Amino acid sequence: MPNTARWAATLTLTATAVCGPLTGSALAAPEPAASGLYAPSALVLTMGHGESAAAVTPERAVTLTCAPKASGTHPAPLGACAELRSSGGDLDALAGRAGVMCSKQYDPVVVTVQGVWQGKRVAYERTFANECLKDSAASVLYAF
Repeated sequence: MPNTARWAATLTLTATAVCGPLTGSALAAPEPAASGLYAPSALVLTMGHGESAAAVTPERAVTLTCAPKASGTHPAPLGACAELRSSGGDLDALAGRAGVMCSKQYDPVVVTVQGVWQGKRVAYERTFANECLKDSAASVLYAF
């Protein structure tokens, strides 16, 4: 019987060594792939003359990506992304250029911003009385 006891102990230890890793957390579903370190920030900006975005054909459009680095077809992506970051992504809170003199001519310009800013959906539309007011509303973001 001592050989039988040794045989049973060896078989038990072997089974534990081979099958042990297959129990518990090893059988759990694999962890989802780690997402990027940056929340997505990709925007499309359009500009056209008219009263509202619904009635305007865009005359110009640019793309702006701010994470992980500033890029896109915007003429100054670094400055535009910095301007957005400084306002916390609040397009209504953009600091305009001080001391800009604009005429009172009424030639409405509509700017739209669509996309994602730091992982949150953005759908923004703003109508300016004329292009001078649009350009003074944000020093870099709307200058395209």
